[in-house]
Amino acid sequence: MSATIDAQSMVDRVPVLRSLPAEEKAALLAKGRWRRFAPQDQIIDRDDEGRDVFFVIEGCVRVVIYSLSGREISFDDIGEGRCFGELAAIDNQPRSANVIALVDTLVLVVPQQAFLDLATRNPAVALTVMRSLAGALRRATERIMDLSTIGANNRVHAEILRLARPGLKPDNTAVISPIPLHGDIAARVSTTRETVARVFSDLTRSGLVERRQESLLIKDFRRLSDMVHEVRGEM
Repeated sequence: MSATIDAQSMVDRVPVLRSLPAEEKAALLAKGRWRRFAPQDQIIDRDDEGRDVFFVIEGCVRVVIYSLSGREISFDDIGEGRCFGELAAIDNQPRSANVIALVDTLVLVVPQQAFLDLATRNPAVALTVMRSLAGALRRATERIMDLSTIGANNRVHAEILRLARPGLKPDNTAVISPIPLHGDIAARVSTTRETVARVFSDLTRSGLVERRQESLLIKDFRRLSDMVHEVRGEM
């Protein structure tokens, strides 16, 4: 297999790029560059002037900011097939957050103008980017409301519900795998590891959560959902 064909097959791991004509993929590869990052490597520094867009080919990264006291606030984990850095490429402003690699990560780095040209020529790419940004805005709005209106324990419940949703099964159970770290949840909902540990203990004692070797079983997804919606005033 030639290097060109192999590179194009790697680009196919990104759904929005998969349907591009071969010549578009070749042009993108000619302008882009491959970068590999080790766990905990910083890929983007908040407020830097970079405008490149990063497509995750392998691995996973985390979007975070740090308070003046050094406290980590986590926004999103971005895995294979997604991209990041598009906001600065679109509005030509400094980066809005730090991005660090969680595991060994391979990205295709595309210069700003090449990304904008790609989106201009391919409406499907532009629409996907818009949907991604719209989703990020909706999640941020929900988090702001949670931080403003509900307590720390309930915010942990809401985050567990979010993590459980992709693993929901027809029998009303859900599996979260791997088991989330208490520190990661604490960073997402602006609380402490101790609070997260206490909430997990309470949920386990109540029979709602069961810890297994490499996963968490939510034994009654609907009940957890009702708990979250009730404190948000959505019931």
